[in-house]
Amino acid sequence: MNRPGFGGGELPAVFPDWSPYQDLESAARAYLRDPDVALDALGGVLRGASVLAFTLERFVNEVNGVWQEVVVCDGSRLILWHGEDVPPGEGPPGSMTSSLRVVPVSSVTEVGCRRRLTRDDDGTVRVDSIDVYLLLTSLDEAPAGEEATGAPRHDALRFGKTLDDGGAGQITRLEEFARLVASVVGRPTL
Repeated sequence: MNRPGFGGGELPAVFPDWSPYQDLESAARAYLRDPDVALDALGGVLRGASVLAFTLERFVNEVNGVWQEVVVCDGSRLILWHGEDVPPGEGPPGSMTSSLRVVPVSSVTEVGCRRRLTRDDDGTVRVDSIDVYLLLTSLDEAPAGEEATGAPRHDALRFGKTLDDGGAGQITRLEEFARLVASVVGRPTL
């Protein structure tokens, strides 16, 4: 099963695994449909800073097409790039958005990681999914009409991987990302 890609190319419904690649550029080129767009945007902010950890996500949405995300931690910032196809009728065919967000690590107040473990018939325990959240000091934007329905909620960044969506390698890499971010939260920046 293939899906049309940005620029008219065919996009496989099952994406290559980025987890074996330790450097951001190789992982992005293996996994993202638009690695040059992502790397150019990220490079403009990184400007030579070391990439300590990163995670990637990509999926196909029946309405909007391809959704892609890269999150990088350089020790003092989280740099998030997001690319998404524009829905049909909202722009010329093949249009996409490219967004960048920079979040200081000092604004992360909590890191949470939930692993779902399964036990094989032989007793071996393995992780079959992981959910990670980073709670931020900023407030979440409430949808119109919901401003008065409750207390303000803090913004959060959420990431997840399963054996079916990413595989064991990407589960491990997302857990490493969460541990790295957790290790720098609350430390003074130099």
